[in-house]
Amino acid sequence: MQVVDDHVEVTETEASSGVKGQGVRYVLAISLAAVIVVLSAIWIVPVLLSK
Repeated sequence: MQVVDDHVEVTETEASSGVKGQGVRYVLAISLAAVIVVLSAIWIVPVLLSK
């Protein structure tokens, strides 16, 4: 990290000190699948019970 004039400059590694992983992608995929299942059940179950 370097102070230049009135601002701070950081390297790419310092700026992205968080973990870079695929976790968000898996959470999104699982959440999407769960929503599809739940909404389908909400739509299908009443139709099956009304017959």
